[in-house]
Amino acid sequence: MTARRVPLAGAVWRGAFSVLALLGACGAGPGPSPSGAPANPQSAAEPAAVTVGGLQYRGKLTQGGWIRGTAPAGTRSVTLGGTLLPLAADGSFFAAFDRDAPPSLALAVTAASGFSLSTELAVAPRSWRIESINVAKRPGKLPDAEFKARREAELARIGAARASGSKADGWRQTMTWPAPGRISGEFGSQRIYRGEPGAYHAGIDLAAPQGAEIRAPADGVVTLAASDVPFTLEGHLLILDHGMGLTSAFLHCSDLVVHVGDTVVQGQLIGHVGMTGRATGPHLHWALTWRGRRLDPRLFAAPSR
Repeated sequence: MTARRVPLAGAVWRGAFSVLALLGACGAGPGPSPSGAPANPQSAAEPAAVTVGGLQYRGKLTQGGWIRGTAPAGTRSVTLGGTLLPLAADGSFFAAFDRDAPPSLALAVTAASGFSLSTELAVAPRSWRIESINVAKRPGKLPDAEFKARREAELARIGAARASGSKADGWRQTMTWPAPGRISGEFGSQRIYRGEPGAYHAGIDLAAPQGAEIRAPADGVVTLAASDVPFTLEGHLLILDHGMGLTSAFLHCSDLVVHVGDTVVQGQLIGHVGMTGRATGPHLHWALTWRGRRLDPRLFAAPSR
């Protein structure tokens, strides 16, 4: 993690805000990856805490990564790249970096007095697997008119589920892997079809067998459960809201065992692996988003369980 500090009248800042204790661990230490828990070298080291005046944070400051922190008492607002971040009752906050996040974002905090402090966060770039293939894009399974009509309604439901704004505290937790199996599809990878870019892979695929258990990676509230009629692409889709705008989506499930409005805890059974929707074989596609930004689950889940 890299950060450039830009102090603004540091003595005045420290006088306005008391220095807080360091945050607790937000990642697991290094160790071998047991069967069913994909290896994740980027998660092997615990992120170091950074202090700027009374503001403290830690995280994976890279494209697809995250940041958690705590603002001092008396904070009026915290913003990242101009985006206002909600503050929990204890002053904690959460934010994340899109797959295509810029190399630098300003983290700014404003006290009740109006005094502000800003530090530029260096967001590490990543290399993505880009594959050029000499075939045209694969057509959908449904006729265009039928697909478009169904898809508009599905996308509206997905958007509403991700914007629900639950009070869950799963965003504070180090996530666990929702299903066993090797990673068969990497986050951020992309295909170019005869010069025409396809959408990049916005999650990870776990090559779990048909019927394998899917368990909640963190506490959350069920905001979408397509139990009866599978979605055109995602199949039986489940979305969990972990709070602070962070959501998980689980695609291609064979069935779901929770319902909209249910509160679930980390490790709770939520469904089973399948191949519904647009899938060529049984697997779990797990995707994470934060306020429209696509995130890499490998940077959130512990390397072992």
